[in-house]
Amino acid sequence: MLVYSHRPEVREGIINAVGRRPAPDVGRVRYVEAGGIAEVLAACDAGEADLLVLDGEAQPTGGMGVAKQLRHEIIDCPPIVLTVRRRDDRWLATWSEADAVLVHPLDPIEAAEVVAQVLRDHQAGTLTEKE
Repeated sequence: MLVYSHRPEVREGIINAVGRRPAPDVGRVRYVEAGGIAEVLAACDAGEADLLVLDGEAQPTGGMGVAKQLRHEIIDCPPIVLTVRRRDDRWLATWSEADAVLVHPLDPIEAAEVVAQVLRDHQAGTLTEKE
């Protein structure tokens, strides 16, 4: 799983909230951290991530824009979970084409459940195909 934010403390918070094993049926999670868009693109091109967690507030390129770009540029784009700072920003996930949204401060139970469900849906092929 790739975690993107320009702020190391945000990446650490996401990793701590989701944990190494978000659910018994999805197995252990191996994290790849990205502090910049170039690292995200390189990891996606190399097929190193089966799920992306993108910080909507990342600088200079926010996770919402990154999500939208990846959906339109990568043929087999991994599922995307977007984190936002305000509950009112959840609607932006519709524009960004993210599969799920988490709101800071992250609740560890919710974060683990959301990530596990997105992974399950992706493995089962039940995520809605984005166009």
